[in-house]
Amino acid sequence: MMIKDVIPGFELFRPKTVADAVALLNQHKKDAWKLAGGNDSISWFKDRIKRPKVVIDVSGIAEMKGVKEIADGIEIGALTTLSEIENNALIKKSYRLLADAAAKVASPQIRNTGTIGGNVSQDTRCWYYRSGLPCYRAGGNTCFADTPEAQNREHAVFDANRCVAVSPSDIAPAMIALDAKMVIRNAKGDRVVAAEDFFIGPRIDITRMTQTQPEELLVAIRIPKAWADARFYFEKVTDRNSWDFPLANVAAAVKTDANGVVQEARVAVGGVSCTPRRVGVAEETIKGKKVDQELAQLAGQSSTRGARPLNYNHFKIPLMANLVMRSVRDAKA
Repeated sequence: MMIKDVIPGFELFRPKTVADAVALLNQHKKDAWKLAGGNDSISWFKDRIKRPKVVIDVSGIAEMKGVKEIADGIEIGALTTLSEIENNALIKKSYRLLADAAAKVASPQIRNTGTIGGNVSQDTRCWYYRSGLPCYRAGGNTCFADTPEAQNREHAVFDANRCVAVSPSDIAPAMIALDAKMVIRNAKGDRVVAAEDFFIGPRIDITRMTQTQPEELLVAIRIPKAWADARFYFEKVTDRNSWDFPLANVAAAVKTDANGVVQEARVAVGGVSCTPRRVGVAEETIKGKKVDQELAQLAGQSSTRGARPLNYNHFKIPLMANLVMRSVRDAKA
């Protein structure tokens, strides 16, 4: 019988600067675990599934907190809480999509401690994996969610490659829709990665969900001015209205001219693939046109091409089509 709620021992470090944190990560590499808000980490520890030798608590690093204007938009520290993002005046005014997404994460209590960096970096919620079973993602040789008897209504309908688990982040699709850039620091300096490339699927590395290496730290997120004051839409569908992960979610940013004709659009859907899925076919369907109900329906239906559902998640196909339809039809300034 598995013993739970007893956390295995580890060595704890609490650096006060990014430089110190990166030095520790570079020293301990795969033996280290990064702790920010702790909402996901503590569950892993209590269930004794993750047993790091070293935990590096970065929550005290002041330089990784807050929202500031930069020359080309805004920069958000990775330790900025979701509540701060939800209520920040600048974000609400010009980048409302992000505030809307943050407001849908879990509960107020979680948002008060959960960070934007933690939300986009969290691991999948597949219960087979998180129960400690030896699946592909955990180093085994099977996927327990992709069998005739599996319970897989929350799992992927696109891009399965051994693993069919999905990203649980609500912030991730908004990051892609806003063309955000992720600032990752290591011992050699910073590297900046587009949000669309930051999230990686099992074809690239089945053990990770983002590009961040064990010795690296996500320090900030930059959102370009190009998408400020666009028309935005965010919607999340869950079994419960609070404290729940998405069955599917959608984020859209749409630019139109004075006549309502679409100049540019970015649409991303979460909960249907291992990574948040950018829906390029929907973007191209509405570009150069004024969106009406018929065009929005076409964009939604087109977005599900190539979907391959599992036993219990066929519902995600019409759900995704409707989410994409509403996102391009109802995006508002």
